[in-house]
Amino acid sequence: MATKYTNLDELRSEKKLLKQEIIDLENLLSFKSKKESLSAITHGFTDKFLKETENQEGEKSLSLDTQNLMKEISSEIKEKACKKNVLNLANDGVKSGLLETAVKMGTVALVSNFAKKSVMNKNWKRKLLGLALVYLAPYALRFIRKKLDEYQKNKTTSSMEKLI
Repeated sequence: MATKYTNLDELRSEKKLLKQEIIDLENLLSFKSKKESLSAITHGFTDKFLKETENQEGEKSLSLDTQNLMKEISSEIKEKACKKNVLNLANDGVKSGLLETAVKMGTVALVSNFAKKSVMNKNWKRKLLGLALVYLAPYALRFIRKKLDEYQKNKTTSSMEKLI
């Protein structure tokens, strides 16, 4: 249960170490260094998205590093789009044609680049537009593609009925 100490000096040194550890934890939890505290809480996940800036009075402030954030988002979008499209390129090449797959990949690249540029813009309206594109564009593109497929299916069916 209790650790046995051979002399009083060992106990004092252990007490001093524990007090120092408590002070370090208090500083961490009191957010005196905001970036360091968030880093400890999130196990380093927020390090690349936050930056500390010092103003003219010498006060430190914490802000989002939008450049790193957009690099991360655009690389994830491109990675997911490329993996999906490259795998489907071999499968769909015979069925739907290479042109359709190239158009899909081009659309994804255009939308992701526009969203990246919009979020990097200083105007808050453009930033909002860029974030909306990041979150809403995949759903809109799927919806449009589904409607076009339905339209094409209906046209094919009606032309077949006319032939019959």
